[in-house]
Amino acid sequence: MYYIAKRLEVAGCHHLELPYPSKCSRVHGHNWIITIYCRSEQLNAEGMVVDFNVIKERIHTYLDHGDFNELLPFNPTAENIARWCVEQIPNCYKAKVCESENNTALYSIDDNDAGL
Repeated sequence: MYYIAKRLEVAGCHHLELPYPSKCSRVHGHNWIITIYCRSEQLNAEGMVVDFNVIKERIHTYLDHGDFNELLPFNPTAENIARWCVEQIPNCYKAKVCESENNTALYSIDDNDAGL
């Protein structure tokens, strides 16, 4: 099995739609750190699991300096963003989204992979 990881720093803003009072309901920004994890039993014709540039284009280029509420069709929590990232990249099985040093969400298609 081949594994790769790509770490991206993405600047962006969002606000959360919440049923309770929260400062996160106001528009605010983060310098998100998003790590994409991919794997494959076989390499593609170019000798890669996934081209790192594909990951950068589909995640970083799309989100960077954007309003996540306008770019994404869901409430842009870190958890939802992590799931969305996995869905964007071929062979991606896990994404880690850090909206700050102390707040991290992980989405994995593997039931036993909850390591942050």
